[in-house]
Amino acid sequence: MKNIETILKLAEEKIVLVHNLKDLQEYKVEFLGRNGIVTSELKKLGSLINGQKRKEFGLKINTLKDKIHDIIKAKAQNLEAEELHLKLAADKIDLTIPARRYKQGSIHPITQCMDELIQVFSQFGFTIENGPNIENDFYNFTALNFEYDHPARQMHDTFYLKGHENDKPLLLRTHTSTVQIRAMKNGKPPFRFIAPGRTYRSDSDMTHTPMFHQIEGLVIDKNINMGHLKYVIITFIRSFFENSNIELRFRPSFFPFTEPSAEVDIRMNKNDKWLEVLGCGMVHPNVLKNIDINRSEYQGFAFGLGVERFAMLKYNIKDLRRFFEGDIRWLKHYNFESFDIPNLAGGLTK
Repeated sequence: MKNIETILKLAEEKIVLVHNLKDLQEYKVEFLGRNGIVTSELKKLGSLINGQKRKEFGLKINTLKDKIHDIIKAKAQNLEAEELHLKLAADKIDLTIPARRYKQGSIHPITQCMDELIQVFSQFGFTIENGPNIENDFYNFTALNFEYDHPARQMHDTFYLKGHENDKPLLLRTHTSTVQIRAMKNGKPPFRFIAPGRTYRSDSDMTHTPMFHQIEGLVIDKNINMGHLKYVIITFIRSFFENSNIELRFRPSFFPFTEPSAEVDIRMNKNDKWLEVLGCGMVHPNVLKNIDINRSEYQGFAFGLGVERFAMLKYNIKDLRRFFEGDIRWLKHYNFESFDIPNLAGGLTK
């Protein structure tokens, strides 16, 4: 890994010699862009086994990023002032003086959180699968081992649509598990992918909206067990929140498509309350049977999480509904800039 001070010194030496905004932008990309020097150093966090060293290195990298950002911002202000001064001096009645800078948009917290989640899962070798928002009853319920009279099939939970597909009622998917069924039907094991996307349920309050975002993951292979699931979940949680001291507990639960099933709770500090963050479990044999995968040869695990939930925890957002109100002032408060988007691992998306 490059020495942090060396990178900062290099940035200062290059930026101080810049004489125009075009060259300054090139150095911004060189140091802070998706494939920039600082971003490349940030990727190396995953290779550090020692949790304390990873935490310390992460703090140093983020501090370095902030310092370089401030240097570039200050230099840009100086260059803009010099440029304006030269124009005024050349022609005091020049009507082409630049107007006030237009307001630039920023990355939405949900988009930022989704990108960060995907980046973490890419370190485990997960690919991405996508599927339609409008599904039929088979992919949303039957193939996932939901009995015909399961409560989730009732109108108060699910948005049913007019029309049928292959004699199956159409609906807005209630989870992205539908993508898992489609991907497994169209391929052959082993599988290791995540399915991010919008989902829909008839619910609205401070912690629920009729439309929300999920990421569900699936691993199907030979000799997969609960230990593999726990390792992935624990490592993912601590990596995403950049805190190796987070406590986790797995509580027995029930989901039709996994057996055994568990819900995962976390707490940042010992005196905090436990917070439920995701559900998981070993893929139910009936699910494998429904898509003609040999249950005696292949096993797997699945998990699902709400993106809004993770964004609320990481960015300290109290009311879920604020994500969708479109309040520019609220969005500006978080102000994720373009170079804050994580650089995804090569070959992650299909």
